[in-house]
Amino acid sequence: MLVNLDRHGAVAVVTLNRPEAMNALSAALRLELARTMCEVDADDGVRAVVLTGAGQRAFTAGLDLKELGADTSNLGAANAQDADRNPVKAVEQCRKPVIGAINGVAITGGFELALACDVLIASENARFADTHARVGIIPGWGLSQKLSRMIGISRAKELSLTGNFIGAEQAHAWGLVNRVVPADELLPAAIALAQDMATIEPDMASTYKRLIDEGYALPMGEALALETRVSAERNGTVRADEVEARRRAVMDRGRGQA
Repeated sequence: MLVNLDRHGAVAVVTLNRPEAMNALSAALRLELARTMCEVDADDGVRAVVLTGAGQRAFTAGLDLKELGADTSNLGAANAQDADRNPVKAVEQCRKPVIGAINGVAITGGFELALACDVLIASENARFADTHARVGIIPGWGLSQKLSRMIGISRAKELSLTGNFIGAEQAHAWGLVNRVVPADELLPAAIALAQDMATIEPDMASTYKRLIDEGYALPMGEALALETRVSAERNGTVRADEVEARRRAVMDRGRGQA
């Protein structure tokens, strides 16, 4: 199996499984990832997802350059917009929260795949690099626009126009990852966070995730108008007793009772 799927209660752990090739994104792996993400998206028993790579060396080294070099027609994968060939689309089509557990290098296309996740947690061994310019390929999966919005335009230019690596602590300081943990604590930490997210009612989680993503892509005025529209539509269907019950559950959880 090029992609492994494991369950931890309501959390699905999806693992890129080519450790001997640094989990490079071959055509076969990308197709299997798309099918796996469709599977977890359709599974009502799954409420949150953790995406990681097998082994300690790499989350993923990006597109399989050996496969690309063997046939230049494979370069079209860098611009593919269908989920079967574009792993970013495969992840983004999942309506459930996706936490990226970055266990080694995330390079170029692998960096783009990491940015498709909703939250990133990195091991102390994690490193990130955008080598698109160095290998002579313009990114087509969103990195050139997403990275600058996440860490600032000057920092994004530094990374993309040098191809240099940054380590986990630098990535954390720049706001690229939410936290850094020891390697042996990475998967437990990611699963624990996913389990917290899994306690949110599924339709609310998917609606809120979509609202954040769609609003982030808009100018502030349009984003606020979007929130107003979605809020009015959603909140108009909520019963007072439901809100009160959930409020009490929140209070109990804050007291350590849930």
